[in-house]
Amino acid sequence: MIIKKSTIQLLRFPFSVFLAPVFLFGLSQPLHTNWAKAGLLFFILHFLVYPASNGYNSYIDQDQTPVGGLEHPPMPTQQLLYLTIVMDLLAIGLSFFLSGWSVLAICLYILASRAYSSRVTRLKKYPIIGFLVVITCQGGLIFWLTYHATHAALRTSVPFTGVLASSLLLAGAYPLTQVYQHKEDAADGVKTISMLVGIRGTFILSALLFTLAFLVLGLHFGLQLELSRFFVVLSCFFPVLVYFVGWAIAVWKNPSKASFQYLMKMNTISAIGSIAAFGSLLIWKFFD
Repeated sequence: MIIKKSTIQLLRFPFSVFLAPVFLFGLSQPLHTNWAKAGLLFFILHFLVYPASNGYNSYIDQDQTPVGGLEHPPMPTQQLLYLTIVMDLLAIGLSFFLSGWSVLAICLYILASRAYSSRVTRLKKYPIIGFLVVITCQGGLIFWLTYHATHAALRTSVPFTGVLASSLLLAGAYPLTQVYQHKEDAADGVKTISMLVGIRGTFILSALLFTLAFLVLGLHFGLQLELSRFFVVLSCFFPVLVYFVGWAIAVWKNPSKASFQYLMKMNTISAIGSIAAFGSLLIWKFFD
């Protein structure tokens, strides 16, 4: 079978980069790491689970406006749906090589993702429920899964501060991904958290949630007597703060600045900063 170009595009593999920081954060925390399982989990998440979730969402939504890294998304075909099912099944099968708990976590993520997009359940049309599902799964659940599956002893006891901080970081970023598409979402019968609070309110909400996220991160590293690591994380996120404030000021003066182009710049700077932050922690781990 020849996989169509549109199918590959709608899987949005590059968009998985934006979800890599939580994986790196979770991987950097266990004292003893199983690196083979870390590599396998990275592949499962970033080359199977996340792209399949993107593809399914595109198949259901039939997007004609910018979405998740694609400014001009092509129309999906039935092939995309079939491929996402195969990728999901492969992800579940490979997760058996990690642990039983990993299988359950992967299944939970996939089911939540489908419930979020499906026209039957359509959790994304409920602003609070949809918001909580996304930040819990892409944030806390992935941190828990990464910490557990890559820990040499497969510990199920995972630092709650890490779980909470990961969820809050996603909570700060997620409303911004919706701020440019209020009209499109309304036409599709979807009400997002960004629509609920408005364009300016989206930036206020994100600022509050990012502040909470870094307070919890400070607590996380403080409890482990690793505040030096926290300051490294803060320094890496500083460019993100500068861009966020500048974008918020621009939007305050002109709401049309809440656009896809500005969001993609924010996503790119945020991805670089967060990967540098949590990647530094991972490198630091080798010198402990």
